[in-house]
Amino acid sequence: MSNVTKGDVLLEAKGLTRHFVVRGDSGLFAKKRTVRAVDDVNLSLRAGHVLAVVGESGSGKSVLARMLSRITAPTGGSLVLNGQEVDLKAPRDKAYASQVQLVLQDPFAAINPVHRIMHCIERALLLHGTTKGDVLAKAHEVLESVSLTPPQQYLDRFPHELSGGQLQRINIARGLSVNPRILLADEPISMLDVSVRLGVLNLLRELCDNRNLAMMYITHDIASARYIADETVVMYAGQIVERARDASIIDAPVHPYTQLLVNSVPDPENLESRHEATAKVGGSTGFNYEGCRFSPRCPDAMDICHSNQPPVTEVAEGHLSRCWLQATSEQRAAVSITAKPIA
Repeated sequence: MSNVTKGDVLLEAKGLTRHFVVRGDSGLFAKKRTVRAVDDVNLSLRAGHVLAVVGESGSGKSVLARMLSRITAPTGGSLVLNGQEVDLKAPRDKAYASQVQLVLQDPFAAINPVHRIMHCIERALLLHGTTKGDVLAKAHEVLESVSLTPPQQYLDRFPHELSGGQLQRINIARGLSVNPRILLADEPISMLDVSVRLGVLNLLRELCDNRNLAMMYITHDIASARYIADETVVMYAGQIVERARDASIIDAPVHPYTQLLVNSVPDPENLESRHEATAKVGGSTGFNYEGCRFSPRCPDAMDICHSNQPPVTEVAEGHLSRCWLQATSEQRAAVSITAKPIA
């Protein structure tokens, strides 16, 4: 990784899309419908940088991570790894997996409970070409890199003998054991006690800085995104609705959905407004695919929001929003408005 400079684009998604066809709830003969889990997402993962992807459950964050790791095949779009377009029709191979590693949300489910931790680390090392004689030294090295010392004390244990925070560090160590360039962390702290979350966040930030990793940090907690991220994107219903390269997306959010997310963070000095914001953000799960997807829940929805997809507007340098409230007069004039009545 010595030839990689901080800020270099290591993995790029262009128009990445994943649609699922599902049946309704009325049995075998129910009409099929399409769920647009991820729709036309563009993003870049850069060496030494953390990209935070924020959104509710069901916003498409985890599906996006699984497409980037090539566990889930995209419906459309492309991936570019180290400047070379990936053949998405070919099966995922070890060469790709060795560069792009996924850290799963639940460490208790991610690690086989019937084997010792050594088996967990050893298997990953052997699959990716480490010789048998070098396995133990490499296992010690990766455990030390995640602050689990002395390593042998952990390698000889079973998963049930460790805490959630220790298991998540094991999970991260297993991903690091193959020397990846990109780490995709899918809600890595959501299953952990509050007392150990900060330690894991600090570990991820240090690994990104010290190893020059490109990291995607997926979370529903916008406060933790501010703590760790260099760039933040907010997803809703499979689309990126707001993006910024600094803390402005949290300090001065412009999209109504991001504003509700920020306002739902507990504030001991203003509990009443927090409860109101939480009620709004936890509304209907119905999506409007013809207009703005957030329009059925948006407190500021206009007629145009129900009939036309909003454009992406740059509201400040590096700060983008997909909302008609920020659209320019030229963007508004460019569409033929056939407004539907607000339901």
